[in-house]
Amino acid sequence: MPRAKFQTLTEQMFYILMCLKNECCGTDIMEKVRKMTNGRIVVGPGTLYNLLEQFVEEDLICETKIEGRKRSYILTDKGKKLLETEYNRICTQAEDFRRFLGKENDK
Repeated sequence: MPRAKFQTLTEQMFYILMCLKNECCGTDIMEKVRKMTNGRIVVGPGTLYNLLEQFVEEDLICETKIEGRKRSYILTDKGKKLLETEYNRICTQAEDFRRFLGKENDK
């Protein structure tokens, strides 16, 4: 059975959605992701605009403004819920790690 689209998010997806808590455009998103992750994650324009299109199609974000080629976006309620669900999944993974492997890391 195929995995449902956006059942889990890649790091790039997660950070892009985080950026869209407040309205911003693609170039701002790329810069914010780089800054938030201290350069660990870089989102290129091809990846970004492909994901933005998919997020709009899935009603996770919506376009708020178009100025020439510049488009701005913001999270929808569905996008906020997905982001929260993904955050909780990541926290659960971290807690599982601490419970099952944490003592080994204290040595």
